[in-house]
Amino acid sequence: MNETMIQFFHWYSEGDGKLWKQAQNDAEYLAGLGITSVWFPPAYKAAGGKDSTGYDTYDLYDLGEFDQKGTVATKYGTREEYLKAISALKEHNIKTIVDIVLNHKGGGDELETFKVVKVDENDREKIISDEFEIQSYTKFTFPGRNKKYSDFEWNFTCFTGVDYAEGMDSHIYMIKSEYGDSWEEMIDDEKGNYDYLMFNDIEHRNPFVREELNKWGKWYFDQTEFYGVRLDAVKHISYEFYKEWLTMLRSNTGQNIFAVGEYWAPGRLPLLQKYIAATEGCMSLFDSSLHHNFHTASNEGGSYDLRRIFDETLTQEDPLHSVTLVDNHDTQPLQDLEAPVEEWFKPLAYALILLRIDGYPCIFYPDLYGAHYVDKDKEGSDQEIFLNKVDGIEELLKARKDHAYGEQRDYFEDANCLGWVRLGDEEHSGCAVVLSNKNAYEKPMEMGERYIGKTFYDALGRSEDKVTIDENGWGNFPVPAGNVSVWLEEQ
Repeated sequence: MNETMIQFFHWYSEGDGKLWKQAQNDAEYLAGLGITSVWFPPAYKAAGGKDSTGYDTYDLYDLGEFDQKGTVATKYGTREEYLKAISALKEHNIKTIVDIVLNHKGGGDELETFKVVKVDENDREKIISDEFEIQSYTKFTFPGRNKKYSDFEWNFTCFTGVDYAEGMDSHIYMIKSEYGDSWEEMIDDEKGNYDYLMFNDIEHRNPFVREELNKWGKWYFDQTEFYGVRLDAVKHISYEFYKEWLTMLRSNTGQNIFAVGEYWAPGRLPLLQKYIAATEGCMSLFDSSLHHNFHTASNEGGSYDLRRIFDETLTQEDPLHSVTLVDNHDTQPLQDLEAPVEEWFKPLAYALILLRIDGYPCIFYPDLYGAHYVDKDKEGSDQEIFLNKVDGIEELLKARKDHAYGEQRDYFEDANCLGWVRLGDEEHSGCAVVLSNKNAYEKPMEMGERYIGKTFYDALGRSEDKVTIDENGWGNFPVPAGNVSVWLEEQ
């Protein structure tokens, strides 16, 4: 069966513990669409308590079990509800991918005093002060958990930098400690060194930190038996750390844990390739270059040459390490990396990631369920956002589940109309896909002698016409203007 992932949340997912319950209730529905894995948001207690999306990680061991940060449950529910959701998915052969945030911690319990230097926010290699002392919340004792699962306490030697100093303005302060007087090594020189992102930045050179995070990874697997991990903010973390951490996790669990990293570098394929090389292929990456192409194509309309849609993408250059997506929680409207794919183009984009051979596709929660939320725009004004369910998304998913198999033949000769066929295999009949970003088209494509005399219909309902495959195995497959049609054999 074709693998298909869903990101089962977005930045503004409803709180009050509803997400885990929804996942449990929707397991059968997702399985029917061919979803094989569910990527959940960070499930552990965050500094922001019950309203936090989860990326301001506080206590990795608190999956909604302890009264910390003003709440027992996380935004998404309790530990018990989380485990019930995972169990329900497993009953329908759906695997769990957990969100791993090991770049930083927030919401420390106690102030500590230690030495720092200020660095330039746009060039973190540039020191702009003498060494001096500050106080910051770098002591993590997790009093609500009371040492259950782990007695490890975090202190300032566990971090490379902070952005908070008691009684002082917010700034980036690099910590001077026994493990280094510099940032950890990154593969790129963005902002001089982009080790520091936010909150208390974890010092992965500290052997006690590495030991604790290795121990925690095994503990987390034992609780959930997750299939895979989504690794947050890997561009800000030592590539050497994740090579070691994933090796230890796979060794300690005896499982070939799937891993996908978030290295967001739109339009910068060489950086993705450099990171994969540096980490010796131990993880896949989200294809931010392909998302960039989708975003550009959706805004340029008929002037965009569709033949370039896979140019400079991980999916084209290294498909075995590519996880494809159309949008995510960072690119959705009102987020810092806002770059949504326009609604008209989304069915085309999903056809391109769901019905072709290359890449491991990940669909986005609002594209299947829709979403509505209010937040402030860049000017600070409230803005109401409606994200509609993608037209035809369920039919596209089912076409992937039942028909996107076998040899692929491309018909990419036209700048405004792409087509391809999947010939099927012994167990599945194939499909023919045509998409246009401009005019209506009719594209001749060869389905082969297996389909001679067979009749095909448009599974998306864009066309009421039928296509009959001629005596040479060819058919003329139409598509409306600015749309996509998926042609399946009538049974």
